[in-house]
Amino acid sequence: MDPISEIVATLGEAPLRRLVGGFYQRVRQDDLIGPMYPADDWEGAEKRLADFLVYRMGGAPTYLEQRGHPRLRARHFPFPIGTAERDRWLELMGQALQEAALPERETALMTQFFAQVADAMRNRPD
Repeated sequence: MDPISEIVATLGEAPLRRLVGGFYQRVRQDDLIGPMYPADDWEGAEKRLADFLVYRMGGAPTYLEQRGHPRLRARHFPFPIGTAERDRWLELMGQALQEAALPERETALMTQFFAQVADAMRNRPD
């Protein structure tokens, strides 16, 4: 089994939702990637990411039930994502991960997962 899909079994959903909350606190104040998010739907954006992470990390399929297949690259294509945007996303998520103080193994798994996904979202040349 994919180790990333065992995280909810180990930690539960609540730590992932707190992680996403900490991430969005940072994004709301960020001058580079903050403007990419819908100003009138911060709560919705936070819920969608939390639901996706819970699903991908072995929890409830709420994301699939409400949104269908993730199609992450297609959903992010309208936003200009280059190296700077990828790096800022990773920086803010890294800060949120540190703040969440999750176990070392799960933090390492998520850090690797986030790096792979964030890099795959790049859609603009540098």
